[in-house]
This record gives sequence, C-alpha cells and structure tokens, in this order.
Amino acid sequence: MSSRILVPVDGSPLSMRALRHALRTFPDAEITAYHVVDLFEPDTVPDVESSYEPMIGSPEWYSVVDDATDRLFAEVDEIAADYDRSVATESDIGDPKRLVVEYATEEDVDHVVVGSHGRIAPQRSIYGSVTEAVVRRAPVPVTVVR
Repeated sequence: MSSRILVPVDGSPLSMRALRHALRTFPDAEITAYHVVDLFEPDTVPDVESSYEPMIGSPEWYSVVDDATDRLFAEVDEIAADYDRSVATESDIGDPKRLVVEYATEEDVDHVVVGSHGRIAPQRSIYGSVTEAVVRRAPVPVTVVR
C-alpha cells in the first residue's frame, strides 16, 4: 500500500475530487496537497475576483497569492476533516508541469493522484497539459481522476 501520496490542487472541482479520492483510497497514507502558482497562467491563483492585477513579483502580488493559497488550503483542510484526516500542504511558484514531477521525485512520493483538468480550459480532449506531463514524467504510479 502506498504511504506517501501527492495530490496537486488548484481549487478546481477535479483537483478536489482527486483529493477526496486519495483520502478514500489511501486511508493510512500521508497525503500532501501541493499547489503551484504558475507565473504565466493567472488562473492558477484561485478565486481572484478583482480586475486589479498587481505586478508579478511585487509585494501586492505575493499578498494576493498568499491569500488565495490560504483560502485554497482552508478548503483542503475542510475536505480532509470530512474524512477525519489531516493533510499536509505545500505551495510553490513556477511551472506546475516541472514542479509537480520534481516534488514527486525529490520528496520520495509513492503515488500521485491528480485531476484530469485544472482551472485552465483543456487543450486536449482527455487530459490537461499539467496532468499529461505528470503522467508521462512522474517516477511513480499516477492515478488520474475524472
């Protein structure tokens, strides 16, 4: 049985479904919800409802990103509580395609559970580009949740 599970989350319904799947399927595993803010895809900052977009890298931008990530991880904690579990949370800024695979490799993850699409409109009929990259490059088994 897998003991360290990585679940990339972006606030999309499918990433939250992937988290629920991981919590149900791996009841004894250590689960980490991992959120990557993509500098080149503003949609990776969940629930930003303002038309004001602070300059990337400015203190205001980091504040918006931190607030959005805190809200996302609060939702993750609520979902975990529904299963009487706790989930570790990690976040990063960069290219999600690279960083999710890098995290799975460097942190000795046993399994990745990922939603088939995230917030960004899918460019492929079945998988989003991040999911496709994780499936192709991850050094561990990957479960794709649709």
